[in-house]
Amino acid sequence: MTRQMTGAEMVLQALHDQGVDTIFGYPGGAVLPIYDEIFQQDRIRHILVRHEQGAGHAAEGYARSTGKCGVALVTSGPGATNMVTALTDALMDSIPMVCITGQVPTHLIGTDGFQECDTVGITRPCTKHNWLVKNIEDLPRVLHEAFRIATSGRPGPVVVDIPKNIQFQTGTYYGPKSSTKSPGYRTSAYQPQLKGDEAAIRDAVALIAAAKKPVLYTGGGVINAGPAGSRLLRELVKLTGLPITSTLMGLGAYPASGPNWLGMLGMHGTYEANLAMHDCDVMVCIGARFDDRITGRTDAFSPTSKKIHIDIDPSSINKNIRVDIPIVGDVAYVLEDMLKVWKQTQPTQDKAALNAWWQQIAVWRAKKSLGYRRSKDVIMPQYAVERLYQMTKHRETYITTEVGQHQMWAAQHFGFEEPNRWMTSGGLGTMGYGLPAAIGVQAAHLDALVCCIAGDASVLMNMQEMSTAVQHELPVKIFILNNQYMGMVRQWQQLLHGNRLSHSYTEALPDFVKLADAYGCHGIRCEKPDALDDAIAEMIEVKKPVLFDCRVANLANCFPMIPSGKAHNEMLLDEDATDDAIGSAISAEGKMLV
Repeated sequence: MTRQMTGAEMVLQALHDQGVDTIFGYPGGAVLPIYDEIFQQDRIRHILVRHEQGAGHAAEGYARSTGKCGVALVTSGPGATNMVTALTDALMDSIPMVCITGQVPTHLIGTDGFQECDTVGITRPCTKHNWLVKNIEDLPRVLHEAFRIATSGRPGPVVVDIPKNIQFQTGTYYGPKSSTKSPGYRTSAYQPQLKGDEAAIRDAVALIAAAKKPVLYTGGGVINAGPAGSRLLRELVKLTGLPITSTLMGLGAYPASGPNWLGMLGMHGTYEANLAMHDCDVMVCIGARFDDRITGRTDAFSPTSKKIHIDIDPSSINKNIRVDIPIVGDVAYVLEDMLKVWKQTQPTQDKAALNAWWQQIAVWRAKKSLGYRRSKDVIMPQYAVERLYQMTKHRETYITTEVGQHQMWAAQHFGFEEPNRWMTSGGLGTMGYGLPAAIGVQAAHLDALVCCIAGDASVLMNMQEMSTAVQHELPVKIFILNNQYMGMVRQWQQLLHGNRLSHSYTEALPDFVKLADAYGCHGIRCEKPDALDDAIAEMIEVKKPVLFDCRVANLANCFPMIPSGKAHNEMLLDEDATDDAIGSAISAEGKMLV
C-alpha cells in the first residue's frame, strides 16, 4: 500500500496497519495535527488519561493482558518527560510499548523553544530504541520498525519523536509489507535469535534427566513467549515431574493449583520455593534474569547447583549469575525442542532420588510459610486477598497491583491459573502503576472483572485516573488494603532500622468513599471480617468504577521475607500464633527475631 499522506495521517494509518485498536494519550500543542486526525476517524479508540504517566501504565496494562503492543501518544517537553517512569517500568519488565511523542518543529530544535526537550536523549536509557524523525519520507519505515522492535526478541518500549512540521508535511506512505521499498530503507541489525543451540538443548535435557534434586525457575519470559510458552512449560512439568517455582512476573504461566507448584520464590517467596532453589542440584531458569530480589546474596545463591539458563536476551546470560548451559532463544522455540529431544531419547530419571526430593519439599511445605494470625475483629490483609480470590476465581478476572506489601500479599494469596491475568510493576517497583494499568486492562477486556489491589499510599500516586475510568465507562475495581502506612517502608523500618518509623505513617488520607462520590463512581468501606464477603459481592456487582476502602490491620508484616543481602536459607518467617498487634518474626532456623 502506497499513497500520499501528511505525517499525521501516516501515524494513524500505520497504527491501523499494525492492528492497533486502542491508544492512550493526552493532547498538547506538538501533537495537535495527530489529534486532528484522530477526530476525523473511528477505527482507533483513544482513551484520554489525566496524566501522561497514566497513559504509559495504561498501555502497559493493555499490552500485558493481551500479548499485543500498547500504544501511548503524548506531546513534547513535559508530556514526554512525564512518560519516563512508565517507559523505564516497561523496559525493566519487558513490556512491548510504542510511545509517540510530539516535538517542536525541526527548525526550532536546539533553540530551547517552548516545550522543547531532548526526548531522544532523555529516553535513550529507558527504551529499547528511539527515533527523532526529521524527514517525512522516513516516517512510515520508522513507525513500522518501532512495532517490530517493541514486540520482537525481549519485548520493551520504544519512542518515536515526531516534530510538528513533519506531521503537517506530505509524503509517500508505505504499508508494513512494502516499507522495504521506502527511501533510505536498510535491514535492521536487530535480528533476535529464536531457535536455541541444538547441542546445548541436548546437554540440558541430559543434565535434567540425571538430576537428583532439580527445580524449574520460571519468569515473565514464559508469558512473553505467548500462549505456546505456557502450554509447553506445563507439558514439560508433566513429562519430567519436576517441581516448579516462578518470579513475581511469571505468575500464571504454571497454574497455582498445579501439583508441582512450589509458589513464588524470592524476597517474599515461599519457604519451600526458596529452600528448593538453595538446595537443588540442577536449576533450569526459563525466561527469568536472576535479579537481586530472586538471588539475594549472589555468592550464596544456590551454591551447589548446575544451572541452565534459557533467555532470548543474550545480555542476560551470565550477567548476574554464572551458568553452566546457556541457551539463547525464544522460550517457546527452546521448550518445543527440549520436549522433542526428551521424547526422542526417553532418558532414564533417578525415581528414588526424585521421590526423596519431593519428600524433602513436603517437609518444607508443612511449615506453611504463608500462614498468618487470624482475627475475628480486624481484617487481616492476607484474609482480604484470599476472600477476593475465592469470590472471583470462577470469573474472567484480571488483577493489577500498586507496589508495596499489598502487592506481595496479592502474589502470595491470589492463585493465578492462567498467564496474562496478573499485571504488576516488578523490576522498577512503581507506585502509581496499578490504577492506570487496570484502566488499560479493562479497555482491552470490556466484559471482564478487572481489580487493582492497592495500598492507601500507592494508590494516591495516580488517583487522578479515576476520572479516566469514569469518563470512558471502564468499571475497574480499586481494592485498597488501607493500613494507614506506607506498609513496606514501615516494615523495613521496624525490622531493620530499630522501629524508627520515619515519615511512613500516611496522615491526612482522604475519605475514599467521599472521594469516589466526588469522581462519580461507587465507594465502599469495610472494617470487619464478617462483613467482607458482602462488601466484595457489592463491589463485583456494581457496573461502574469502585473505590473499595478495606480497613486492614495497621501493623501486619509481609512474610516470608529474605532481608536484602541475605541468602535463601536466611529467611524471616511469621510466627503463626502470636498475640501482639505487630506479629513476630523467626528465622528459618527458628530463632526469634522480633
